Amino acid sequence: MKFQKCYILCFTLLFPLAVNAQFGVLRDTIVQFSGVTMTADSLRAIPGVDIQVLGTDRGTISNEKGVFAIVAFKGDVIHFSAVGFRPKDVKIPVNLKGSHFSMIQLMVQDTFYLPVTIIRPYPSRSEFEYAFVNWKLPDDQFEIARKNVESEKLRALRLTVPTSAQESVNNYFNNRAQAYYYNGQVPPENIFNPLAWAQFIQAWKRGDFKNQN
Repeated sequence: MKFQKCYILCFTLLFPLAVNAQFGVLRDTIVQFSGVTMTADSLRAIPGVDIQVLGTDRGTISNEKGVFAIVAFKGDVIHFSAVGFRPKDVKIPVNLKGSHFSMIQLMVQDTFYLPVTIIRPYPSRSEFEYAFVNWKLPDDQFEIARKNVESEKLRALRLTVPTSAQESVNNYFNNRAQAYYYNGQVPPENIFNPLAWAQFIQAWKRGDFKNQN
């Protein structure tokens, strides 16, 4: 019983010291690794570079200015990779003094040569000729705009599309303004106005007075 109490007492006293010692060693090996990824020929920032700590699931990517930062340990190998550039491995020095390690990682552009590929829209020449003769190409933006301003289409829209709220308000105010303008007197008649007769004849030729039903 005395032996168990002595063991528990020793464990209680020595456990914090062991934990502090291990934490101190772990804290001494942690490194704040940061830097900038740039092209080797023009020193241009490379965004989106994949930065991984080999052997772990930790990593990051460089931002739009090529800046990156990641927490690693002394002796870790950092792998840099990006599309269009050769991969690069950097090892953090084991005997690094301090807890910060910064660098400018230069990436060398890499060229990939792909085999020649011929893309054909049709398997045979006869199908291409048939499609070229019979297919109707869609109208481009210029043709669509031209059709939208045709007189017949505008006339049909004017007869079928109801007036909007703003147009109704404008018509009401115009009628009220005309009524107030001739308040107390007889408004003029357009029966002897040649311009009004010309507009009436044009409207009659267009068929504006035909029964729409």
